[in-house]
Amino acid sequence: MFGNWLKTTILMAAIVALFGVVGAALGGASGMLIALLFAGGMNLYAYWFSDKAVLKMYGAQEVTADNTQFRSYYQMVKALAENAQLPMPKVYVINESQPNAFATGRNPENAAVAATAGIMRILDARELRGVMAHELAHVKNRDTLISTVSATVAGAIASIAQFGMLFGGGRAENGERSVNPIIGILVMLLAPLAASLIQMAISRSREFEADRIGAEISGDPKALETAEAHPETGQMMIINPLAGRSFDSLFSTHPKTEQRIEKLMQMTHLY
Repeated sequence: MFGNWLKTTILMAAIVALFGVVGAALGGASGMLIALLFAGGMNLYAYWFSDKAVLKMYGAQEVTADNTQFRSYYQMVKALAENAQLPMPKVYVINESQPNAFATGRNPENAAVAATAGIMRILDARELRGVMAHELAHVKNRDTLISTVSATVAGAIASIAQFGMLFGGGRAENGERSVNPIIGILVMLLAPLAASLIQMAISRSREFEADRIGAEISGDPKALETAEAHPETGQMMIINPLAGRSFDSLFSTHPKTEQRIEKLMQMTHLY
């Protein structure tokens, strides 16, 4: 637990420090403020309204307690939420064959979890319980807030880099360039990439923590051993198959499945 949070803290500090360095080199104080306000505005909107947008995009249908077709799924989420000492989230079903599941919402009081019809067909009850416990762990850990903050800073860095490319970088008070042009070009090109890599590393650290908390919520670390072997899509999902194999440790929002299973298996002696 402490290791994952320490890693997240260090990475958050790193991306903020990168923002300061890049901002001072290319945008100056005014450029940093404009970029941060621009990125913050976009991500604040995403923080408050992205849950409705993503559920609508997937055509998710809400499941209630009196729904007979998905009663066991609803009751499963309810029991897990009680185990996690969380408010009951809204529960959704997505009529797609792809095996997907995700959590969304700005805080535990305004959370929602969704699963596709495909994942319900592929996984048995135990495996699905492990997956939904993982998603509720994201809610409990407020990972939406963490990802929004990291995305805001990464977006601000990208905005400053674009600002530098358009207007030639920061300048001193006498009107001369405040940074070597070659260094400025390198910063403009490499800073957004570095910010993205740090943002992805933050996401991976939160996935490990969600696996751990999810195992505690379900009381069954082995439940995800099979479930995580099923491919799922998107950054919000339990596994992201869109990442390259060779550079998974750098360019993936999710850690390797083998690493996640290994850590879960280390928890089996606790249950």
